[in-house]
Amino acid sequence: MHLFFRPHRLRLAALLTSAWLCALPAGAQDFDAAQALWLQGQKTQALQTVQAALALNPNDAKLRFAQAVMQMELGQASQAEAGLLALTQDYPDLADPFNNLAVLYAARGELDLAHAALEQAVRLQPEHAQAQENLGDVLLRMAARAYGLALKHGSGDGAALKLKLSRLSPAR
Repeated sequence: MHLFFRPHRLRLAALLTSAWLCALPAGAQDFDAAQALWLQGQKTQALQTVQAALALNPNDAKLRFAQAVMQMELGQASQAEAGLLALTQDYPDLADPFNNLAVLYAARGELDLAHAALEQAVRLQPEHAQAQENLGDVLLRMAARAYGLALKHGSGDGAALKLKLSRLSPAR
């Protein structure tokens, strides 16, 4: 079963309009320049721009989140995870870092960690649509895991379990 998890990505309609990000001070010119580079496909240069701005403003939550999202998009999962974990510790009232952290956990199959991170994200921001969707995806994967284990260990009605598993699989 393959379910898609959506991080809060660096896109015009997503990251850049997040309410919490807009409310926090940032190196606006640097962020705008990085955003423009990113949208032009110059992703490495965009990340370098954010990192240079962070050297001058190391506590800027908007820049730190942008760096982590860019690192996620560029496949730098361990760096992104470290940045997101630090954001959840420094800004525990922000939902987006928890959502994105959950995406990384889920990608590694660490569903229990993803579930906990998403529960925190929706506790902080119940209307966070991406976190709600990702939570649903994680819960489906957890259900599939449980049904699969029940089937493997022979507990319960095998036909019923197979039916439940088939209902969890996306239509092809």
